[in-house]
Amino acid sequence: MKKYITLSLAFAAMLFTTQTFAQKAETVKLTQVEGAFEETELMLEAGTYVFEVANDGVDLEVGFVIVPKGKTEMSDHIKEAYVQKMIKDGEKSTSQEVTLAAGEYEYFCPMNPTPHYSLVVK
Repeated sequence: MKKYITLSLAFAAMLFTTQTFAQKAETVKLTQVEGAFEETELMLEAGTYVFEVANDGVDLEVGFVIVPKGKTEMSDHIKEAYVQKMIKDGEKSTSQEVTLAAGEYEYFCPMNPTPHYSLVVK
């Protein structure tokens, strides 16, 4: 019986610790208009994020890409940052959870070609 109680308490403590220290992804909201993002620069702390992208008046479906600064090949894309569906005018979509380490990145839309914008993670 003592072993059962000890194991139960250890398991409960482990669950509490896991839930207490689990990272919660912060949502970063971005809006695309014709040929541009309204948010032209992002500064974030290292951590886990979900990117929510809205299409505001773009006739084309839009998407979202994050790459390390200066690396624009498809093989350099951070795949978790892709939105879960192409976004039609008036709609939004989110990425999966993306964990970003300190460094410099760029974000852009290849479908509604936008400039490459700065994303700095401290």
